[in-house]
This record gives sequence, C-alpha cells and structure tokens, in this order.
Amino acid sequence: MKKSVYSLVLMDDVVSAIDRMAYEQGVSRSALVNRVLAEYASLLTPEHRIRSLFDTVCEMLEPQSVLQLASTEGVLTLRSSLQYKYNPVMRYTVEINREAGEKLGVLRACLRTQNAALIACLQSFYQLWVALETASNPALAQESSVSGTKYARVLSTPKEHADGQEIAECIAGYVGLFDGCMKCFFANMPQMSYAVQQTEQYYWNHLTKEVAQL
Repeated sequence: MKKSVYSLVLMDDVVSAIDRMAYEQGVSRSALVNRVLAEYASLLTPEHRIRSLFDTVCEMLEPQSVLQLASTEGVLTLRSSLQYKYNPVMRYTVEINREAGEKLGVLRACLRTQNAALIACLQSFYQLWVALETASNPALAQESSVSGTKYARVLSTPKEHADGQEIAECIAGYVGLFDGCMKCFFANMPQMSYAVQQTEQYYWNHLTKEVAQL
C-alpha cells in the first residue's frame, strides 16, 4: 500500500496518549495512528495482516510449552532450550514481508555461544536440515543459508490459494518441525550417527503437505 504525508490538526492530549501507546507497543506514532484509522475504517493493512498471522501462529504454538513466544511489529520471536550442557537457548525469528508475493518471509535461527563443541554440533544439524529439505524438494537448496551459529531460510507463499489461517498453520508447522528436529538431534548427541538417524526419522514422520509448501 502506498503511503503519503498528510497534515492533521489533533488535540495535544490525544497525541500524548497516542505517543504513550506507541512507546508501549514499540511502534512509531505514524504506524499506530495508521493502524487505528485502518481498523476504524475496516481496512486490512499489511501490518494488520501480519499481526493477525502471528496471533494465530502463537495460538497454535502456545500448547508447546517448550517454546517462549513474543510478537512485535512485523517480527515473531521464539526461544527454545536444547537438551545440552548448560541448556543453551535457540532464538528463532519469523519475519513476514509486508506485501504479499511469491516469497512469504524469512525464518532465522541463532544461538549465542563461544563453545566450540556446541558450535560444531549446531553446524552439523544445520547441514543435516538443509540436506533433508533438499531431499524433500531440490529447489529448497537455494533458500537456506548458514553462517556460524546462524541459519536463515526464505519461506515461500503456499502455491494453493491459502487464507490467513492456513498460512499460519504452515508457519507454525514449519517452526514446530524445525524445533522438534533440533531437539531430537541434540537429545541423541554425542552419538552423531545415531542422532542423524533419529532426526531423519523424526523429519520424515512429521513432515506434512502443508509444511512442505513453504
């Protein structure tokens, strides 16, 4: 949606209240005013579409108590502990593109650590995950990138005419599958070959048609 600059005459008390709300929600004054007016006019904005998606994803993932969820403007953040020494915490973020198109958004995974053994295990998992996705769909080989302890995966918009609920189900399913495979991998370390075997089995048993669309 195109944006333009407009001049509005507003009461100072109204602006002060808007500024407080914007600060609490971590958004700009303009973004909040735009959202409020759009909701009042029953207009679906990109921000509202994304927020609605994230709300639905959170509802679907909430029963998985292993995931800690937080949603801010345009970004969904998830944290998950791994069964490893000192219980390291993985941080996931899901970013959705403002404009609907062929690419839905990006999933990023990151773990902050300087432990060489943990970094090696994490990179082994990333390599395994990319290999599994490529085996399920060769085109996905170009959608992933790994850098140190960071992983990124471009998510495609489902090809079928999916609504917001169905897209949210795909996102929740993908995050759940990624996190489940990672937990399976680390739970079976340091027996690398066994960890790989169990993770492969987990992946193929839990991969759904909906998740495969991403």
